[in-house]
Amino acid sequence: MSQLTLLSAEGATTRVALSEAPGYTKPDGPLRSRVAYAAAHVVPKTHADNTPGQPAEVDWDATLDFRRAVYSWGLGVADAMDTAQRNMGLDAAATRDLIARSAQVAREEGGSVVVGVNTDHVDDEHISIPQVIDAYKEQLHFTEEQGAGPVLMASRHLARVGQSADDYRHVYREVLQSATVPVVLHWLGTAFDPVLAGYFGADDWQTASEVLLEVIGENADKVAGVKMSLLDAASEVSVRERLPEGVRMFTGDDFNYVGLIGGQDVPQARQPERNPASPRQHSDALLGAFAAITPVASAAIQALDAGDPDRYFEILDPTEGLSRQIFAAPTFYYKTGVAFLSWLNGHQSAFQMVGGLHSARSLPHLSRIVELANASGALEKPELAAIRWHGMLRVNGIDVPGVIS
Repeated sequence: MSQLTLLSAEGATTRVALSEAPGYTKPDGPLRSRVAYAAAHVVPKTHADNTPGQPAEVDWDATLDFRRAVYSWGLGVADAMDTAQRNMGLDAAATRDLIARSAQVAREEGGSVVVGVNTDHVDDEHISIPQVIDAYKEQLHFTEEQGAGPVLMASRHLARVGQSADDYRHVYREVLQSATVPVVLHWLGTAFDPVLAGYFGADDWQTASEVLLEVIGENADKVAGVKMSLLDAASEVSVRERLPEGVRMFTGDDFNYVGLIGGQDVPQARQPERNPASPRQHSDALLGAFAAITPVASAAIQALDAGDPDRYFEILDPTEGLSRQIFAAPTFYYKTGVAFLSWLNGHQSAFQMVGGLHSARSLPHLSRIVELANASGALEKPELAAIRWHGMLRVNGIDVPGVIS
């Protein structure tokens, strides 16, 4: 039986059995019981200057092929979002190109794509409220022209200039009223971006969520859903239960997604505290974690489609530990884990990231990802993953039994 060599934080190595590929099958079409998007990453050209501060040179073949793979598993793609390294290596020109190319691939594949709309093409860190509105509108209208669904991301510019809840109400009201298609609102917590402290006008989620719900209530015909990325199940359920009819909750909680997506269908011990009388008993998904475990996520939701919640839980529950490792503090470096698994699984030829972000996690951290991916069925090609991981260890001076140097 093949084995994996693992590396501890103390530098010790251990060996575990390499699991076989789980053999999940692709669905005949889109998933039915839940709407699920994988927030996809970008693959750089291997020979490019992938160092901090340099413009992104994207390997478009590998980047877009990854999106085709996501569609083949019945999921949608959430693109040009924080997983694609917005504000962490993906510059404005590359972002614009990514949106246009990804929308074209979605049309070719018959897939569903939503993309991030932000203000980050503006170089100045400090701009006025009217300039924030204009910047949002510029990206919004470009996204609409490409035929992609807009996700109105949290803006660093707004976080810096916004002095009160009224400023947030004003900005979102103006931007939403200019939208020609319903948008998804994205509330990104400080674990992902510390600059966004106090978003929606308050530091505590209870107060901030009131503002968010007011914005949605005043513009319900313009809002398709809200993506919560606070890594707090209670906050998500609280907002979910108060959403207007027709507005979806997309979980962005990479720590607690099994119970939030499963809702009343998962074991009682894993259900987040909720109101059983609420018509909203589960969340849909828009997750960076699903880019790392796309086949597993698909198989789990296929089980729900088949009316087998026990199988859903059996498949997906083991992946939550993997996701918690990928998204461990500092959480904003989770993109490294997503790209690392993409490389292990054969979706890119090298473990490279724009902005040099492939260096953002330690070898022991990556080793734990390998261990948990192996245990949860997230290694799509286990033998390839073992070869690549062991080669990485050898390059870094770690002895791997049975591997010839």
